[in-house]
Amino acid sequence: MTDGGELARATALLLEGRHGAPALRTSLVDLYEFWLGKGATAAGVDTADPGVALVAVGGLGRRELVPYSDLDLVLLHNGNSQIGEIADALWYPLWDARVGLDHSVRTPGEALKVAAEDLRTALGLLDARHLAGDPALTERLASAARDQWRRTARKRLPELAESVHTRWRRSGEIAQSAEPDLKHGRGGLRDFGVLEALAAGQLTARPGEELLAAKQLLLDVRTELRRESRRERDILSAPDADVVAHELELGDRFALARKLSGAGRTIAYAVDVALRSTVEQPRPLFGRRPVRRPLAEGVVLHGDEVALARDALPARDPALLLRAAAASARTQKPISPGTLRTLAESAPELREPWPDDARNALVELLGAGEGLVDAVEALDRTGLWARLFPEWGSVRDLPPRSPVHQWTVDRHLVQACVEAAKLTTTVSRPDLLLIGALLHDIGKGREADHSELGAKISASVAQRLGLPPEDVATVSAMVRHHLLLPHTATRRDIGDPATISRVVKTLDRDVVLLELLHALTRADSLATGPGVWTDWKDRLLAELVSGCEEAVHGKGFTPPEPLDDDQRELVAEAARTGAGQIRISAQGKVVTVLLAVPADRELLAPAAGVLALNSLEVHSAVLREHSGRGRAGVFTASPKFGSLPDPALLREQFARAVAGTMPLTQRLAAKERDYATSSPAVVKPVVRWFDDETSGPDAVVLELRAADRIGLLFRVASALRRAEADVHWAKAATLGGAVVDSFALSPRSGHVTPQWRTAITEAVLAAVS
Repeated sequence: MTDGGELARATALLLEGRHGAPALRTSLVDLYEFWLGKGATAAGVDTADPGVALVAVGGLGRRELVPYSDLDLVLLHNGNSQIGEIADALWYPLWDARVGLDHSVRTPGEALKVAAEDLRTALGLLDARHLAGDPALTERLASAARDQWRRTARKRLPELAESVHTRWRRSGEIAQSAEPDLKHGRGGLRDFGVLEALAAGQLTARPGEELLAAKQLLLDVRTELRRESRRERDILSAPDADVVAHELELGDRFALARKLSGAGRTIAYAVDVALRSTVEQPRPLFGRRPVRRPLAEGVVLHGDEVALARDALPARDPALLLRAAAASARTQKPISPGTLRTLAESAPELREPWPDDARNALVELLGAGEGLVDAVEALDRTGLWARLFPEWGSVRDLPPRSPVHQWTVDRHLVQACVEAAKLTTTVSRPDLLLIGALLHDIGKGREADHSELGAKISASVAQRLGLPPEDVATVSAMVRHHLLLPHTATRRDIGDPATISRVVKTLDRDVVLLELLHALTRADSLATGPGVWTDWKDRLLAELVSGCEEAVHGKGFTPPEPLDDDQRELVAEAARTGAGQIRISAQGKVVTVLLAVPADRELLAPAAGVLALNSLEVHSAVLREHSGRGRAGVFTASPKFGSLPDPALLREQFARAVAGTMPLTQRLAAKERDYATSSPAVVKPVVRWFDDETSGPDAVVLELRAADRIGLLFRVASALRRAEADVHWAKAATLGGAVVDSFALSPRSGHVTPQWRTAITEAVLAAVS
């Protein structure tokens, strides 16, 4: 064979030339084909009898050879007795030339047998290409390998999917990553190979132009990375990215990173859809259709995908898009491609201000935890996320300027929401925490202070979402000051009263804003990258916030307003009749339910139970006593799915529940089993206590912060009743997927003691966990 030094010198000349990336790969393929052809002749491949062939697989087989790649070669034969000597004559010069080599010597039958048992070999043979020797032998193997794959591909799909997911866990993502693995990462070249294999198995269509362009970019970047680093390397670091961007005439590394992120997202999304449609969707038995289970109004779980209900009207329901996304994130089930297409074609624009149901669905989506990432990606890939947030375009695929950041800015914002969802029980306004987390870096990517600019942008977004002016101001302040606490805690003397005073003054003595910024700081740090949030930083932040809270002396709760005339009138009617009374009014699908009971009857548990039994999702509730004559409550609710229940049915059920003749506990338990499609809550419930001077000397306020679920308020009310706690007033608020409920309580007998508070806390937590 030709001297290995000659090959090394020729390769070096190619790498030092100014060929573009595609031309360099073509030149490398031509060089190695020429060199291997000469070597094969010298080794006796062309003259062997019976037939012998040298076959390329891998990058050389695909004509996509990048610098410093191993050669994947198969020496194919029909039982030639001299095959060992031929192989030695082929392989040794390659080793002498220090060429990486992945080689095998097999008959066609042996190769097919290995492919039947080894997935990597089966996929590799799909790229088989003749180099030297008997072309009929190569064609025989290549044709048989393709036929074998088409026959067996569907059976091997679970193995393929598992190998893909294992690789993703090991190598991370290309999209939105600061240092992507171009070959093995999610959305990388290996994933494009999966798409081609599925197409070769006639399970999916061949990749289209957008995917081919994404692959071309990844190949070009990988080629230049290896040319510049002069070694085998697939992870693109920031210093390398600057050089590669220059060579590819893409400006700087930030411009390159945005293009790479877009390419990775294109391929990753295509692989997700392909695997889901071919692997993860079980075929219905005996022609039966998959079960459709309701998830939200107009949204069902169809098999293993989130889809639209048959009676859904996407063109008339602006919030349907967000309910579908929230259901997908909550259940961690993907939205079906058909549903995404329908929503993209039919969903109307959400006009300013957003309706309450759309805003609530957004908050539920943002608070869903890990499922948020894939749900937002699905919306973004189909242009739906940009409809909701046109401002997102400035941060989409925007690479970070700081090396400590693990993700692009858009992914960082989504990841901050994932972390914030775990902290919703630490704040009194979980909805504002999640919206603030989504927007805190929205000002990046422009020539301005991102906090100041972000505060203006976030105020505009919050106003568009329909938040009241005071909440718009809070969200804007969160974004403007999202770096205040970490910078102060790590760069100032937090033991100095002047430091505390400056922070309190900057936040306008707003306790709610202070606790929101504390939680946002933690979520922001955890979403930045490993090691950014430390025990030391946690301790400093806690000390700073504690000092600020002491300086402000915030109460932490506000009691509800007194009863109005209508509520007092209904209480009087309940006292006169000795039975529960109810009045119902509806505006669209939002229902306001006014209820009253006489003094010797309970209100909270029967009311909450009946509403939950009829799939009415409580958005807010206020309950008050009235002069010892009875209790009244106002519930605002809407159906989780379906239409509003018959008012006559609600009246009948509430009367029975107040009288104690309706088995609410058993019926709600059955309902929860039927609709238990949500993933486990991402937060643990939290109980806090406050003193309450408004309800008497022996009254205290219990505040519950927890993830929402069917019948939660009923469970809590029942637990308080069993613990013999009198409820003087109550306020309940559902904010997306979280609740903040307050109850003014006193013991039915005796006085408030630490032991009594502990018992009540345990009873409430047991009821909601």
